[in-house]
Amino acid sequence: MTDQQAPETGAHTSYIPVPAPGRFSWRAAGESAWRIAVPVAIALAVGAIALLLGGANPIEIYGMLVQEAFGDAARINATLTAATPLLFTGLAAAIAFRGGVFNVGVEGSFGFAGLAAAVVGVNVGGLPPVLAITACLLAGMVAGMAVALVPAILRTWLGVDEVVSTLMFNFIVTGVTAWLVQSFFLAPGQANSATEYVAASAELPLLAPPGQLNAGFLCALILVACYGVWIKRSQLGFEFDAVGKTARFSMAQGLRVRTVLMSAMLISGAIGGLGGAVHALGVVHRFSVGFSASFGFTGIAIALLARFNPVGVVIGSVAFGALAAAGATVQLFVNIPIQLISILQGTIMMLAVAQFAIPRLVRARRAKQQDRQQHQQAEVSA
Repeated sequence: MTDQQAPETGAHTSYIPVPAPGRFSWRAAGESAWRIAVPVAIALAVGAIALLLGGANPIEIYGMLVQEAFGDAARINATLTAATPLLFTGLAAAIAFRGGVFNVGVEGSFGFAGLAAAVVGVNVGGLPPVLAITACLLAGMVAGMAVALVPAILRTWLGVDEVVSTLMFNFIVTGVTAWLVQSFFLAPGQANSATEYVAASAELPLLAPPGQLNAGFLCALILVACYGVWIKRSQLGFEFDAVGKTARFSMAQGLRVRTVLMSAMLISGAIGGLGGAVHALGVVHRFSVGFSASFGFTGIAIALLARFNPVGVVIGSVAFGALAAAGATVQLFVNIPIQLISILQGTIMMLAVAQFAIPRLVRARRAKQQDRQQHQQAEVSA
């Protein structure tokens, strides 16, 4: 069966406005920043209501959040450290969405890759740092792709909805990961599910010690920049753009729909896996319970907010990273519930999905109204 004969489910084929291929669009970047700013502003308003009901001053609390996130070099270091895994997961989700598939399995790729990188990192102590780190990162990418492989085959060859398959596969991967740690890779003397610490040669170099910001942040920025160039200037990037907009039309035009769908899933898994490996080597230095703070699901919200624009992915990742880094610190000094940060993040995620879905619903309703009017005109003419 050729690409042109690939099964088509019709899912996720609505038009999504993106810049014209072949050049970077500052207008698109500005629109992406605006689409992020509106949900954030609404979320802050919701949070302000919650704070007022609790007897706190929203302006004071939000001022403290900004201060703790960006007040000095150490705080910026912590914010960018928290943003690093989100850059990977946001980019992974954006690539999948751009290709017309809704990959909810980045969370599974991130966690399983963290375990793979940690296991390899424990056993490469005799290698030079460059080789040790490279081996761990490659292991993470392969593990991330492995998580995405089964849903990719199901979507590409059988037309199975990838939202369901990737979501369910997350549970499978979580269980398998925990079993592997407990059965084969548990560190001696550890009561919880945790591996040994990786070798010193496998740790990512720090960019501004003593903070935890590491070379993985630069790697993430380079990948985002490459994504921006690739989606505009490569043949496969053009096909991603076309298939993501209208898969049926792309198939009729002879584009490689099956190749795009498979590539989108596997590349998304690989980048999500790379993010898990970076997190293991640069921050946690091993795999343990709670390795991912729902980074994969947060990445989905970031990609939707950014409308898959690379600049928007960076802005969204830093915004969520600032909330994560500053929230816990502010809670230590002010009598506010730590759940406030969860409220803000959850509201932003909900608005991101709504912002993405509402235009599609409006277009669908308009199409139905036009069809109804045409049908009525046909009946009158008859």
